[in-house]
Amino acid sequence: MSVEIAIFLAIASGFAGFVDAIAGGGGLIQLPSLIIALPNKELPLILGTNKVPSIFGTTAAARNYFKNIKPDIPLTLTMMFPAFIGSMAGAALAASIPVAFFRPFIVLLLILVATYTWRKPDLGMAENLKFTHKKRLLIVALIGFSIGFYDGIFGPGTGTFLVFFLVSVIGYAFLRASGTAKLVNIATNAGAILSFQLTGHIWWQLGLLLAFANVMGAVIGSRMAIRGGSVLVRKVFLLITFLLITRVAWDTFIS
Repeated sequence: MSVEIAIFLAIASGFAGFVDAIAGGGGLIQLPSLIIALPNKELPLILGTNKVPSIFGTTAAARNYFKNIKPDIPLTLTMMFPAFIGSMAGAALAASIPVAFFRPFIVLLLILVATYTWRKPDLGMAENLKFTHKKRLLIVALIGFSIGFYDGIFGPGTGTFLVFFLVSVIGYAFLRASGTAKLVNIATNAGAILSFQLTGHIWWQLGLLLAFANVMGAVIGSRMAIRGGSVLVRKVFLLITFLLITRVAWDTFIS
């Protein structure tokens, strides 16, 4: 791999970490950059390598959030474990199920997410918890497994989906949802890495190089989100959701 490609991927990974730390959606930047820069590599290897910088950057962002926003530990752990299992299952199937099969459904879901959030300007501005505590635990376990499976088999938009469901279904404010999503995202990345490593689909040298850049971006992004609060996170969330719609729709219907 040339120095120019390595620099390009490092810059993309740093920006991906920055964006992902605020509202999710870093895979919108990082995964396509890997696909473009490594056209001769098989998709499972690219997907597996992509998870390495993601888990380092997400962990750095989660640490910043954890110091400033205290998460609901039982709820977060209840969401993390099924997310880990779901991600392992998705990664195990990544080589056998064409990603194109999921894309039309992802486009539709993202459009619904963007429309719902746009039409409710007060959504996620303040915490308004729904359901009983037991019911919330059951709901987040199901959400965790489903989004974890998606993250393992494809990935872009995982953080965005986590934030949306924590805000719209559970009733979190955007800032707390983003912090919780980072912790859950660590579990989905870990599950995928374990599964991809078992099949030899991780390029560790490249993944660790990109991890450094991703962490730098994640630290800056999470600090900015904490200062800007839910208002900033909501704005970035809507922007990333729109870009995800554009990107996935292009891959599905045009390219």
